[in-house]
Amino acid sequence: MPETRILSTDEDDMNDAVREAAALLDAGEIVALPTETVYGLAADAFNPDAVAKVFAAKERPSFDPLIVHIASFKELAEVAEMPDDIADTVKSIAGAFWPGPLTFVLPKSAKVPDLVTSGLPTVAVRQSGHVIFRAIGRALGRPIAAPSANRFGRISPTSAGAVMKELGGRIPLIIDGGACREGIESTIIAVEARGDQRPLIRILRAGPVTKEDLQKFGKVVLEKKSTERPDAPGQLASHYAPRTPLLMFDQPGDFKPEPGKKYGLLSYRGDPKTGYMDLHEWDVVEELSPGSGKLMEAALRLFHVMRVLDEAGLDAIVAEPVSETGLGVAIMDRLRRASAK
Repeated sequence: MPETRILSTDEDDMNDAVREAAALLDAGEIVALPTETVYGLAADAFNPDAVAKVFAAKERPSFDPLIVHIASFKELAEVAEMPDDIADTVKSIAGAFWPGPLTFVLPKSAKVPDLVTSGLPTVAVRQSGHVIFRAIGRALGRPIAAPSANRFGRISPTSAGAVMKELGGRIPLIIDGGACREGIESTIIAVEARGDQRPLIRILRAGPVTKEDLQKFGKVVLEKKSTERPDAPGQLASHYAPRTPLLMFDQPGDFKPEPGKKYGLLSYRGDPKTGYMDLHEWDVVEELSPGSGKLMEAALRLFHVMRVLDEAGLDAIVAEPVSETGLGVAIMDRLRRASAK
């Protein structure tokens, strides 16, 4: 079992960290890297042997495709074929949200190994907005395949320490870029032409770029698809889950605690008016946005708070719902998948 090192990216250390990470990736190794969403487990996207190490370290099934990250828009042509009828729309959306937490699903280039796309004819691709991730991509000179840096189905990591808890001893290196600023995975979309009508933008996974953000570019639909055979990353019915059972209820009163068991509450803002705070004598309460109820803060803290509760020795975690508007759609998507059996 390899020793896992963590390299700092403080000002004096950043260039050395970028060089070492790029050298390992070039040699066919895997490295955990920071992005603006969550930490990713990176491999050279054109090296199937390296990509296989990602699946092995994560214990990820081969039918679940990966996202390919490019360092610049010019690299898109290396990994994807752009249909003429959606090219202008894709360029407009990319111009608005790249670099950033948005992923396109497009027809794949022959250069992308089938293992990356799980044999699908499409590839998920984005340009990260994280300065360290992009610097490593430029130093490598090739696209990077990188799902979240956690064991399959578990809570996504938003810090180097969380990556170490998930993958310590399984990978050689973690690049510490501090806490992720978004806190949940990228929005994934597919764009379809509709003749003379506005293009159709299908949201395959909700994320930081919301339905409202995309509406000026076309007709936007949010797909509720959850499947055991995904056609894009992030579609599995059960995902992002703590080891501790996470419970969600249609109404607070539906919660029936069992005697002698320890329960924690994942609260939105700690407001008794929601009916959850005073529902039970909780052993632990963690709030996503204490007092203020800001969805951006709640999204940023979601996986961190889930991890804190998961490590608290509880028998179950009860999750209080948030409003399904804007970022709330992505938060509720993660909570539902985390609670799926």
